[in-house]
Amino acid sequence: MGKFITIEGIEGAGKSTQLAFIQKYLADQNQSLTVTREPGGTELGEQIRELLLTPRSQGMAVDTELLLMFAARAEHIEQVIKPALERGEWVLSDRFTDATFAYQGGGRGISQQRITEIADWTLKGLQPDLTLLFDLPVEVGLQRVLIRNEGVDRFEQEKVDFFQRIKECYLDRAQQDPKRMKIIDANQSIVDIQAQLTTILDSLLAH
Repeated sequence: MGKFITIEGIEGAGKSTQLAFIQKYLADQNQSLTVTREPGGTELGEQIRELLLTPRSQGMAVDTELLLMFAARAEHIEQVIKPALERGEWVLSDRFTDATFAYQGGGRGISQQRITEIADWTLKGLQPDLTLLFDLPVEVGLQRVLIRNEGVDRFEQEKVDFFQRIKECYLDRAQQDPKRMKIIDANQSIVDIQAQLTTILDSLLAH
C-alpha cells in the first residue's frame, strides 16, 4: 500500500504553492504519486464541486452542503484514492475529511458527532498517513485571497468569524491527533515553510 497525504488550511494559506513543492519533492525521490483534490477528483466530484463553490443568490441548506461533500468524497475514495494506494502509489490530496469537520462542523455549526457518523460510514477505516495543516492568521489569509483577484467562491464570501471558527477547529483536531496532523507555520517565508515540509516528508519516506 502507498501513503496517503492530505493538505488542509483556511483560504489563503498557500496550499496550492506548497502542493506543487511537495509534488516535485516526492517526484525527485522517485516516488510514484497521484495528486487530487476535494471536493472533486472525479468527473462526478468536479460537478459537485461546482455546485458547492459557485456563488448563488439563494443559500444552500447546511445539511445539503454536508451530504454533497461526502457524496463527492465517497466517489473520490472508490475511483481514485483506494485504487492508487492499492497500486502502491502515494496519494496527495488538497483537502479531505478534516476540512469537513472544520468547515461544516466548526464553520457551519453541524455537530461533530453527526459528521463522525457519516465519515465512519463513508471512509470505512481509511485515514491519511499524514495531514499537513497550513496555519496562519485569518486576516492574513483573507487578504491574500483578495490580492489574488480571481473572484471569490461561495465559502470565501463568508465573514472573518466563520474562518476563525474553522481555524480553531483545525487546531483542535491537530492537538487531538498530533502524530498524523502536523502544523505548518504558513506565515513564514516560502523557504522556511519548505524546510518544515522537507523534514516531515523525509521522516515519512524513511518509514
